[in-house]
Amino acid sequence: QVHLAESGGGLVQAGGSLRLSCAASERAFSSYAVGWFRQAPGKERDFVAAITRSGSNTYADSVKGRFTISRDNAENTVYLQMSSLKPEDTTVYYCAATLYGMVANPNRHAYSYWGQGTQVTVSS
Repeated sequence: QVHLAESGGGLVQAGGSLRLSCAASERAFSSYAVGWFRQAPGKERDFVAAITRSGSNTYADSVKGRFTISRDNAENTVYLQMSSLKPEDTTVYYCAATLYGMVANPNRHAYSYWGQGTQVTVSS
């Protein structure tokens, strides 16, 4: 069982930056693929970015060029650097992990482990 904890959310003005962190309890976290998703109230959980165990990544079109996913396996942590933030980026962000570490899967159903989420609010 992998426990994930997100942090780094908060309030930022449009055009600003935030860095989200996803810390894992599992030492073998480096073997997992990790994804970031976001979900607004009443809507489905949408893909944002994902990274494989080897560091390959993929992004949703809406965040390409603005967000960067990375990982520090020594710290059992995956990061989401968010820049040029827009009001429409406002929502709760979740990280998720899967043992299928070779694929940066945009499908939320591919992930077995989820954090509790962190709120990001971008003011206009």
